[in-house]
Amino acid sequence: MKILSLSTALMAAASAETALTIYNQNLAVVRETLPLDLKPGENPVSFDRATAQVMPDSVVLRDPAGKAAFSILEQSYRNDPVSRSLLLSHFEGQEIEFRSVYPDGKVELQAGKIVRSGHVPGGQPQDPIIEVDGKLRFQLPGEPLFPALGDGSILRPTLGWQIRSDAAAKFDAQLSYLSNGFNWEADYNLVAPEKGETVTLTGWVTVNNQSGTAFQDAKVKLVAGEVNIIEPSHPNVGMMRSKMMAMEADAAPAVQEKAFDDFHLYTLQRPLTIRDKETKQVEFLRAAAVKASKRYVYDPAAMRFFGGGGPQTQPIQGMEFPKDVAIYWEFKNDESNGLGVPLPAGRVRFYRSDDQDGNLEFVGENDIDHTPRNEEVSIYTGNAFDLVGERKIVNFERDDRAEWMKESIEITVKNRSKEPKEIVVREHLWRWLNWKIENASMESVKKDAQKIEFTVKLAPDEEKKVTYTAHYSW
Repeated sequence: MKILSLSTALMAAASAETALTIYNQNLAVVRETLPLDLKPGENPVSFDRATAQVMPDSVVLRDPAGKAAFSILEQSYRNDPVSRSLLLSHFEGQEIEFRSVYPDGKVELQAGKIVRSGHVPGGQPQDPIIEVDGKLRFQLPGEPLFPALGDGSILRPTLGWQIRSDAAAKFDAQLSYLSNGFNWEADYNLVAPEKGETVTLTGWVTVNNQSGTAFQDAKVKLVAGEVNIIEPSHPNVGMMRSKMMAMEADAAPAVQEKAFDDFHLYTLQRPLTIRDKETKQVEFLRAAAVKASKRYVYDPAAMRFFGGGGPQTQPIQGMEFPKDVAIYWEFKNDESNGLGVPLPAGRVRFYRSDDQDGNLEFVGENDIDHTPRNEEVSIYTGNAFDLVGERKIVNFERDDRAEWMKESIEITVKNRSKEPKEIVVREHLWRWLNWKIENASMESVKKDAQKIEFTVKLAPDEEKKVTYTAHYSW
């Protein structure tokens, strides 16, 4: 097994490149380099490559070298990039030219006075009103030709500052802020031969940018884990974000893969160019020979069908139990199995190779949670076609004075395939906390306080019955 896309190079805090630390919670820390040439006194500074989803109270502008002395008097964030309706509002009450192009190629220019632009900040736009030759029109008479951008117009989301410096200073400042609009997840492909269960496992990082801004050659780090985020309505939101920003700035240099606080941190090996509304994938894991096993589980009463807080002493009338036998793929995430690395949460897709034509056929998928090294992975991928289970409650009796009840269960499992199979029959003792098993047709294993399992081996086209009585007392 080898890690393909994680870097072992150090990244200094004062790096001059664009950098992103992306969390799998619609959140990222964005770091940019902003060259500053400050004069003594007040200096207006702006940055027009911010995302459209900046958290303004998370913005930090600093000298990473700690040599320049300056103070920020004001900070602002604008996300009203110029549009036709916005420019119309800037020239409201004025006369501009409108251009019309006819099918024969004729171009006509005519003047019109903007009586009403129709622009409503934060609201539903209205029809514009244009006066042409003394008459009012509720639509534009052509394409408006604006003489200038208009005072205060911006082309992209923009951060602005008023910075005071006692002396001239020229340096590369580091701009950091939190932004929504980013996400990442892991995707895994597991390929098995038609016969056998030694599989190839590949992992991909999928990064999604919905922030409203593109990033060129950004150094990307990914945090695997669930970081607590306070909702914006919370009064301490600024405090929480400042804490997260400080955590990011003080972190030790990132390495190939490492534990970071109570999370795991990955650094992509190559800089990533990701446009707005673009999804990028990078392979980060390849294990060529993972020993996996397939397990069949019949769990017909997985959902608790009783309510209340005391013993459940009522018989179940007419309940039918499902017949599906579930398929689980399982493997150990340890070094001896070619893995032994933290597996970020994501979707695992399973494929089988068809020996007849060599093609891969899709045989199921499911999600896994963040999985530490040396843990077992068990993934449900569907229900077996040729395996069938049946469950019946064959007897129920109780004695309220003696405070006991008995429930007798009969389970039939069938193997209609041409190969031997092993089915785990899982039973839940829901009725009360105190129970014991009586008259069982085969040995069971107690898994927890209210769950037992029987393991049934079946030859091809064989069926077997499992019976037992649960004796509850209180």
